[in-house]
Parts: sequence; C-alpha cells; structure tokens
Amino acid sequence: MGFVLVDRSTNRLIGSSRYHGYEAERREIEIGWTFVVRRHWGGATNREVKRLMLDHAFTFVDTVIFWVGEKNWRSQGAMTKIGGARRSGLYTRESTGTAPYFIFEIGKDGYEQGGRVLVE
Repeated sequence: MGFVLVDRSTNRLIGSSRYHGYEAERREIEIGWTFVVRRHWGGATNREVKRLMLDHAFTFVDTVIFWVGEKNWRSQGAMTKIGGARRSGLYTRESTGTAPYFIFEIGKDGYEQGGRVLVE
C-alpha cells in the first residue's frame, strides 16, 4: 500500500511512503521506501507521516520495522529520535542486492506508552 504526500498549502506532491513486507505470523510490517523533497527534511512532514502510519499499523500489528542503510546516518538518527530500537546485525534484501541495512523496530506497547509523541 503506497501513499503520496501533498503539501496542502500548495497542493504539490512532496513525497511518498508505503507499507511493505507484512508478516502475519510475526504481526509485523515495514514502513519505508519513504521519499520527501529536500525542503521538507528535518521538519514536521516526516514526523507526521510516520505518526499517521504507525497509528494505523498498530491497529493490526505488534511491531513496525524500518530498513535503514548502513551509511544513512540521517535516517538512523531520525529512527532513534522516534523511538526505534536497532536490531543487532546487518541485513540484506534481495531487491537491493548486497547493500547492508540495519533494521530498526518500534513495538506497539512502547509506542502506546509514550513513544507516540514523535519528537524532533
């Protein structure tokens, strides 16, 4: 399921994000493949998108994961800021070849007990 992000003040497309890799038996889903135009980096846009998507995801799963590139320092920092816990190890995925990723996870219980307030 994919979503487009629109700046309401200009009605311009400013990005996209989606759910991916639903694992019913693990009650887990990925949020990712998120792209936001540069002028909206570091502001409210990404926080709001993540909050809305997490709110919805936690109505049917217990864990949300995010795949973040090993050298994507900006996204790793952002994941830490919103309460993501990094799983141990590096991971690869067939769709991107041998590129190494960290997986960050946010659990439903932690999110509902205070992590829901996404901070800058």
